[in-house]
Amino acid sequence: MAPTATLPSTLGELKRAIASGSFLRRSVKDELRANLLARLRDGQPLFPGVIGYDDTVVPQLVNAILSKHNFILLGLRGQAKTRLLRALTSLLDAEIAVIPGCEIHDDPLAPICGACQSRVAAEGDAMPIVWRDAGRRYVEKLATPDVTIADLIGDVDPIKAAKSGFELGDARTMHYGLLPRANRGIFAINELPDLASKVQVGLFNILQEGDVQIKGYPVRLPLDVVLVFSANPEDYTARGKIITPLKDRIGSEVRTHYPRTREEAISITTQEAWTNRPSAVPIEVPDYIREVVEEIAFQARLDSKVDRRSGVSQRLSITALENVISNAERRAALCAEPMVVPRVSDLYASLPALTGKIELEYEGELKGAEAVARELVRSAVANVFDGYTSHTNLKPVIAGFDQGGTVDSSDTTSAEALLTATAAIAEFDDLLERMGVTASPSAAGRASLADFVLEGLCAMKKISRTEEGRIEGSPTERKARQRDDTRQSDLRAMLEDEGEEPQGPRGRKKYYN
Repeated sequence: MAPTATLPSTLGELKRAIASGSFLRRSVKDELRANLLARLRDGQPLFPGVIGYDDTVVPQLVNAILSKHNFILLGLRGQAKTRLLRALTSLLDAEIAVIPGCEIHDDPLAPICGACQSRVAAEGDAMPIVWRDAGRRYVEKLATPDVTIADLIGDVDPIKAAKSGFELGDARTMHYGLLPRANRGIFAINELPDLASKVQVGLFNILQEGDVQIKGYPVRLPLDVVLVFSANPEDYTARGKIITPLKDRIGSEVRTHYPRTREEAISITTQEAWTNRPSAVPIEVPDYIREVVEEIAFQARLDSKVDRRSGVSQRLSITALENVISNAERRAALCAEPMVVPRVSDLYASLPALTGKIELEYEGELKGAEAVARELVRSAVANVFDGYTSHTNLKPVIAGFDQGGTVDSSDTTSAEALLTATAAIAEFDDLLERMGVTASPSAAGRASLADFVLEGLCAMKKISRTEEGRIEGSPTERKARQRDDTRQSDLRAMLEDEGEEPQGPRGRKKYYN
């Protein structure tokens, strides 16, 4: 398309430009189809910022557009449905010519409202035109139960009739709803099942015949518009439903999904989360932190205590990572550390970002949202830690704790204090080296890795954490050690009573019941 400075400014100039081939006149669906095909040929990305749909959702969406269908995106919450709909504007032409002042953005070459038809007849080729950009051609409405036919389609406007002096039956007194105002563009309705059934009926004509009828007027407006919808499939029975005749008139039904792999989920969260934040000290987020955050969502989607029909939004991972970094910032500020490096233990400080994003089944309600969230965090930590240490010998470190080693740790423990405490555990520092995890050489980075080991061993129940936050050997091993100590004490007391000393391993053995 020509630069804005050379765009036609009158109807006559527009006609000559179209006749010469400088501009194309086509419907909205033809625009989307032609521009989409051009992108496919050029190998350009179709929906930048949408990750994980290249082999599943995008091909179905492309087919719907190429078929010139109105379509609906069905999926659970947090599956980028609205983002996909809004990205459709990138497939529209940069600008189109409209009649200035027209509420429904009439085509100067084929106006459909009475006022614009009269104006074209009166002014002819000298009539001025204006240009409307692609962003303004997208109209979106969130469906709520209080939306009426008047909101979507239109109604009689008695105030306009009184001010203009026209009769109420005159078409020039019509009040246009959102759908006519989206003429020559894209009209999106989010959460379609929330629309009342009688309002859904009002969409029959535009989906099948391509026109709308406004109450009280014997007028049919042939709109040039693409209708797209989004809905949660469970809403069919939860809050409302899409009536069968309306579903029958929607050309294509495209189902979205959550990320299929941890790598895709990490890419989405990295793109969406507020991690590149202004800070007086550098912020570094280790890979294992990102993996654990994503694994929480994967664990929640499989947990029997979480309502799977409601879904677990990708927003859970996004807000959890933001909270984890914020807690690390708080610790760095309290301890005056020169670098911010989140730890796995910071995940427990992010529970407020988790509990509000999971709907619980009856069993989960009995346990409570916070208890369920803690279990999910532990499961995620254990899964990721096992992946990092499956070929690493953990027994020397576990034995160090079972033999009485302890570490006092909290989400505000400084890096130096944590490293000093773990250095007293036999072979702990050697384990950090053997794991092969790339970590920052700074004290904060090594402390984060040490915390990962501690929380991983706790999650796998190899060691334990007391209510006071002290990490020590597993309860089973401690009880066994206490029993052995008690038996040895009893044995020594009995031998002393008999005037004998207990023999060493090479001496005489005595057995007591």
